[in-house]
Amino acid sequence: MITVTVNGEIRRTAAATIADLVRELELDPAKVAVERNGAIAPRSTLEQVSLAEGDALEIVHFVGGGDHDDSWTVAGRTFRSRLIVGTGKYKDFAQNAAALEASGAEIVTVAVRRVNVSDPSAPMLTDFIDPRRVTYLPNTAGCFTAEDAIRTLRLAREAGGWDLVKLEVLGEAKTLYPDMRETLKATEVLANEGFLPMVYCVDDPIAAKQLESAGAVAVMPLGAPIGSGLGIQNRVTVRLIVEGASVPVLVDAGVGTASDAAVAMELGCTGVLMNTAIAEAKDPIRMARAMRLAVESGRDAWLAGRMATRKYADPSSPLAGLI
Repeated sequence: MITVTVNGEIRRTAAATIADLVRELELDPAKVAVERNGAIAPRSTLEQVSLAEGDALEIVHFVGGGDHDDSWTVAGRTFRSRLIVGTGKYKDFAQNAAALEASGAEIVTVAVRRVNVSDPSAPMLTDFIDPRRVTYLPNTAGCFTAEDAIRTLRLAREAGGWDLVKLEVLGEAKTLYPDMRETLKATEVLANEGFLPMVYCVDDPIAAKQLESAGAVAVMPLGAPIGSGLGIQNRVTVRLIVEGASVPVLVDAGVGTASDAAVAMELGCTGVLMNTAIAEAKDPIRMARAMRLAVESGRDAWLAGRMATRKYADPSSPLAGLI
């Protein structure tokens, strides 16, 4: 395996040639143009040009003029889907993979857990969700101290080379609210070690700015307690966080149904992260599809700009000239 940069995104690959890498990306070498380390690689040579550690490649193709691009970027990495989904609580990995496909999400959160040494042949998440096609976001679910969270993410980086991570440091088990003092401490340490932490936090605009200063590449305020499905309980503070942030803001925790996801996007959030709302639905695949549509709909509503609210009625049809 070597590390290369493709269109600004760091990627681990076993591809031997540029053509192999293009096919790994599920593209046709005959339909793209490639620049390698600042120099054009002629299409006729893509099968022969070997990849090397640290190569930087730009891969382009033609799209329709005026193509609408509403992508978002975190820590220099660009994504089209504004929905991030988790990988817990599903009945099995196959259902998880099917829900991911229906959601259209390009990022999945993954917990770091000990290997089952008593059954090394047991199925693993990577057998069903390919980390070469979907961005894995290692998280620190279940960590109650900065030390435990930092240790967990160091192991995650060693296991998969990941530096874009999700940090959460919980205060206690009943509410699963974040301990902001420990969270800030962990954010500073991780940022200094080269990690790019997306950070779960309270819905407090002051805490969000403190996390930015500490090195967070995204802030992720809770909408309601983790797994509660209560929806966004404080729209005012979420809106204030969005207005004051210079990094992406994603609602994390509390989403229960599609309308909750739409509300988050209508408040101007960059995206939404959820797990239980999909995994515990009676039909997880259909709910995943509903969440995708809700996020897209809420984003469109935010971009469109909602009508002003009024204290009294305002008729759609003029009253003058009534018969």
